[in-house]
Amino acid sequence: MSNSSGVQGTQSILRRKPIDNVEDETGRTGLFKSLGLWQLTAIGVGGIIGVGIFTLAGLVANGGEDGAPVGPAVLISFLIAGLASAAAALSYAEFAGMIPRAGSAYTYGYVALGEIIGWFIGWDLLLEYIAIVAVVAIGISGYFTEFMSGIGVTVPTWMQGTPDTIEGGVVNVPAIVVCLLITFILSRGTKTFGRFELIAVGLKILLILGIVGLGFFYVNADNYSPFLPSGFGAVFTGAATVFFAVFGYDAMSTAAEEATDGKKHMPKAILLSLLIAMVLYVLATLVLTGMQNYTDISPTAGFASAFQSVGLPVVATIISAFAVISILTVMLTFLLGVTRVWFSMSRDGLLPAWFSTTDRNGTPQRVTWIAGTAAALLAGVFPIRAVADLTNIGILAAFIVVCIAVIVLRRTRPEVPRTFRLPLMPIVPAFGVLASLFLILQLHWETWLRFGVWLLIGLALYFLYGRKHSLMNPDSPRHALLKRDA
Repeated sequence: MSNSSGVQGTQSILRRKPIDNVEDETGRTGLFKSLGLWQLTAIGVGGIIGVGIFTLAGLVANGGEDGAPVGPAVLISFLIAGLASAAAALSYAEFAGMIPRAGSAYTYGYVALGEIIGWFIGWDLLLEYIAIVAVVAIGISGYFTEFMSGIGVTVPTWMQGTPDTIEGGVVNVPAIVVCLLITFILSRGTKTFGRFELIAVGLKILLILGIVGLGFFYVNADNYSPFLPSGFGAVFTGAATVFFAVFGYDAMSTAAEEATDGKKHMPKAILLSLLIAMVLYVLATLVLTGMQNYTDISPTAGFASAFQSVGLPVVATIISAFAVISILTVMLTFLLGVTRVWFSMSRDGLLPAWFSTTDRNGTPQRVTWIAGTAAALLAGVFPIRAVADLTNIGILAAFIVVCIAVIVLRRTRPEVPRTFRLPLMPIVPAFGVLASLFLILQLHWETWLRFGVWLLIGLALYFLYGRKHSLMNPDSPRHALLKRDA
């Protein structure tokens, strides 16, 4: 595809990022390489496991105020979401071993399908990752309230949530505070963040195994009946909602440039993190719906309510405390994701260079605090289901692009070295496309409307700024700036 200055219209918006230039760019990244295999895996597990087990499992099983109850079949919802996610995970693994560069799906789409597709996915991920941080913060607030109640402190109703989520609520203060807290942690640098994530994820896994082990003794088989209280339609809708809980590895892949050996470690970390997470999800959902009838499970603090129902309020308080800590790792992973996608788009010229400036710790401080503050505002005023559905439509769209891109690049650039090659090409990525399309169609029309408005805003910004300033444009003003800096 020609990149000459005379190229206009369709050809210019489909210009592709050359794979051959990717390695050269990582040398001038400004990001520090400090993450090994287990730190990367911990980031992946930290992004996948958290609000899915501690909040969404109970929400989907119970149905909440505006959803059909899925009951014990929430287990099937997780398995459907996990199967769809696995096809995308294999595609991500092949790309991560071939292009160890910040940006994840944005970069993969840019390289394989062209600039306009890369832009749309990058723009999409900016909103979705910020929304994910927000929805996880909303999930934390429920457990925070349970914990404070367990130690005898009553949190004022007005600060527990929004009017949509709790009667008498005004603003979700705990969610706002925790968003700003994780922004501060991430701003300290990737090395510090990686150490914190490894320790926190280790504690999280021990907590879940402890919950499952203890809860197993209180499982009542009668709670598994009826297994499908609302039929398979509700199970599929539930899968679309809990899909939010099975894709943290894609945010982890945005840190590829900060891995000590990205080509070798990234594919392994992606697959390991999804495998570990799915095993824990299956065990946790079985115990949750076995301990308490799905009609009584709390949609905001499922496991805390389950242990209270069997006469273990002290355990419920301990779970609430550790749930807050463990869910922090999800927020950290996705805040890392949004800052690295934002950084990468800025470095490529599609967004102003002001955003790609890093400090002495190799951290893009400006985008870190902007994204963290935006997540805090979103978490303070929106209900959890609306934000969760908004994140899912964006991630499913990204998965579709990545699965298509890996097929295209296998055909157009078969000679490029790949440290991991996904099996059964093109069946596996094609299944990922179909599964993601099916799940995306289960979402409410309001979610589609919000998503469409965001993409239209992005389209306008691309044609007003990104297309002209892109480094793929020979006449871009950014080339002069790069020469000056050099």
